[in-house]
Amino acid sequence: MTNPAPPRKSPDQPWRTEGAPEEPPKPPSGGRRMRGGWWSLILAALVVYLIANLVLSFFNEGDEPTISYTEFSKQVDAGNVSKIYAKGDAIQGQLKKSEKNPDGGGSYTKFNTQRPSFADDQLWEDLTKNNVTVTAEPVVQHRSFLANLLISLAPMLVLIAVWVFIARRMRAGGLGGAGGMLGRKAPPKPVELEPGQQRTTFEDVAGIDEVEGELNDVVDFLKNPDAYRRMGAKMPRGVLLAGPPGTGKTLLARAVAGEAGVPFFSASASEFIEMIVGVGASRVRELFAEARKVAPSIIFIDEIDTIGRARGGGGSVGGHDEREQTLNQILTEMDGFSGSEGVIVIAATNRADVLDPALTRPGRFDRVVMVSPPDRGGRAAILEIHTREIPLAEGVDLARVARSTPGMTGADLANLANEAALLAVKRQQEQVTQADLSEALEKVQLGAERPLVMPEEERRRTAYHESGHALLGMLQPGADPVRKITIVPRGRALGVTLSTPDADRYAYTEEYLRGRIIGALGGMAAEQVVYGVVTTGAENDLEQVTSIVRGMVARWGMSDRVGRLSALPEDFQQAYGLAAAPATLDAIDHEMRRIVDECYEEACRKLVDHRGQLDALAEALLANETLEEADAYRIAGVARLTKEEA
Repeated sequence: MTNPAPPRKSPDQPWRTEGAPEEPPKPPSGGRRMRGGWWSLILAALVVYLIANLVLSFFNEGDEPTISYTEFSKQVDAGNVSKIYAKGDAIQGQLKKSEKNPDGGGSYTKFNTQRPSFADDQLWEDLTKNNVTVTAEPVVQHRSFLANLLISLAPMLVLIAVWVFIARRMRAGGLGGAGGMLGRKAPPKPVELEPGQQRTTFEDVAGIDEVEGELNDVVDFLKNPDAYRRMGAKMPRGVLLAGPPGTGKTLLARAVAGEAGVPFFSASASEFIEMIVGVGASRVRELFAEARKVAPSIIFIDEIDTIGRARGGGGSVGGHDEREQTLNQILTEMDGFSGSEGVIVIAATNRADVLDPALTRPGRFDRVVMVSPPDRGGRAAILEIHTREIPLAEGVDLARVARSTPGMTGADLANLANEAALLAVKRQQEQVTQADLSEALEKVQLGAERPLVMPEEERRRTAYHESGHALLGMLQPGADPVRKITIVPRGRALGVTLSTPDADRYAYTEEYLRGRIIGALGGMAAEQVVYGVVTTGAENDLEQVTSIVRGMVARWGMSDRVGRLSALPEDFQQAYGLAAAPATLDAIDHEMRRIVDECYEEACRKLVDHRGQLDALAEALLANETLEEADAYRIAGVARLTKEEA
């Protein structure tokens, strides 16, 4: 089995590393300069807010109103003064009950007033007569100057703390300031693999030997860079692995790093993208900087089409702008490599056709390696790798399983082996048998069985539907052999007919494609011939037919009316209606309908001519629910037209 994914040191790290030495933490540089900066900042804050405090103290002497001395004397004579405090001619006091200030300002209880120096009243006698308490402490306790200063500085201290926090995050995030605001810490250092964990090598890769040959150049360069330098040769700065999902592109990149014994940095392109513009570029800089520190090394970027799609001519905003900035940074970093650095970038994509030309030009990803699904021998080798840790029973033939899995990728085969092991555990077996592998293959190819109880009429109609598929597949010259017929509901289907080729196919003739269409229409044709009606059970069949016939007419030049041209791109869903002129689209539609109508008429004619065989297959399906290949051909009375023994 393959090794688990390389570890991340922290969740914030947008890449994984393996095989890189651990670096001791370095003391921060520029400490003296930073300390001086902090003192300057604190001193400036104190000066600013000292001035602010003095200004505020002018306007904030107290909240109590100032009343006239006449008003004060009136309240004393009325016996409404509770207590006073005098300092010189300044008097503070408090009333027993609030009164309205005749000078304006609303009601008041506490007050300030000033005794005129020329006053010749008997104030003390009046106070004593009205039982007014003369206190030794101010009636209104004003805060001290220091307290006022600290309170006024509090908002500034909070702002300084927030500013320091943001500044540290921005500095820790590298040169891309926005990256630090998202919680980025100091660039994490590469870590070593856990004890006992083995690096992935070419021994863990099978089925794609021709790709290994392409990548052996990279391994040899990383192992023997001096030999290349003496010859003046430079290794490609980037290698692009292109191919369908599950073909082992990531595994290949890790195997190159493990085979060469160099550090391996891996990340998905989507992990560099954030909402804030500039974060992706910052993370790219960090990744390339870390790789240069431990060179020679390998950087692997998965799904690079996420950020590497061709840039449009118009302006873009938001996420598109962030994606383009990230792509530009990758291009800049790859241009910055010299041949002697020993940092090689490997990227993987399922859509090499949508990548920006600046990314695939010589000097960047100048070597494109196609990773295709394995052939039969490759599938057998992949199954052997994925069953290393699975106990297999005697007599298990992996080559036989490989013959039954055309088109499957390495990921599909790994899933197949795992499903077989799960079945063995459920059955409380000690080993995985051939039956477990066969049933797991059926589950992967046909879907899981559904415990659905259908009415008898529905079962009979389904039996004729599947018999129509199977019989036309048997009768059509060059068609894929029928491997299994079942009316047991699986996945979304009420019944399934499985047909797979004897050998891997890489090119298809028009006759073969027409045979595929006739076979796919067999279910609908059988219902029409037997019942005179058509049901919704043919939905998936029609989807397959539409896909095949569209390719024949619009992409593969199999129509005289449309001609030998590719009128619609492969991803026509995004460009349909724009990739061709309206007249061409009308011609494509006309030719598609013509071919499908011809195939449907032929399917109906063949089923009418072979009605007895159709009835025999349907009755056998109703009795047994599932027919294997040999039984199906025997009951239909049809000999295999093509056969290739492995």
